[in-house]
Amino acid sequence: MTSHVKPLRRRLAGLTAVCFLNAATVHASPPPDAQQILRDARMAQAGQQRTLNGRLRMESTGQVIPFTLVMNGNDIQYQFKDRAVILRLGDSGSQLLEAQGSDVRKVSPARYDKPVEGTDITYEDLSLKFLYWPKAKFDGTDLLGVEDCWKLHLEPGGQPSAYSAVELWVSKSAHAFLQGEGFDAQGRLVKRFKAFAFQRDPQGGWMLKKMRIETMIAGKDESITYLLIDK
Repeated sequence: MTSHVKPLRRRLAGLTAVCFLNAATVHASPPPDAQQILRDARMAQAGQQRTLNGRLRMESTGQVIPFTLVMNGNDIQYQFKDRAVILRLGDSGSQLLEAQGSDVRKVSPARYDKPVEGTDITYEDLSLKFLYWPKAKFDGTDLLGVEDCWKLHLEPGGQPSAYSAVELWVSKSAHAFLQGEGFDAQGRLVKRFKAFAFQRDPQGGWMLKKMRIETMIAGKDESITYLLIDK
């Protein structure tokens, strides 16, 4: 009977060693590449063709600002009553333009900290510059509602910005960013973007329906704007 026990022990020991080896291999797997996640997020923004109606609603005053959203590949155009703001997404950077009639010109970086139409969205926010920042670090995974997300820590790396860092949550399935938090030079949270509602798009994928934009002072809600996309 003893002769059968020893081979069994050897087999169990071998099985245990294989399990430990497999576990070590799993833990040694490299984290996802943060820059690739950002590239996928940019492609998700740029790869759409549609025209939609939307509204910006300021919670404090109840003011509603209608706009038309025209998505044409790399160009995303926000058409307001008397002008349009155009976001042009490239491979290595974005460009923000303003059009009034036939006059089209670049939005100066000096205006990037200014609000768009008096809302909580600045021109820098609209430019999506943070999707191109050179310093990007994978910061684990997180669950937003029922959506499984990659979490990234981004820094401007010497580029001019109102933010010293941005924490970004990117959907694993849709490759869209669902939440972003911007921090000032003192490390205080000063801006939060959070998507609340999506709907499946007939062209494939998902379409943002509602986003809440909060501006904070000393970590507290100071002003809130909702971005709403009509059906």
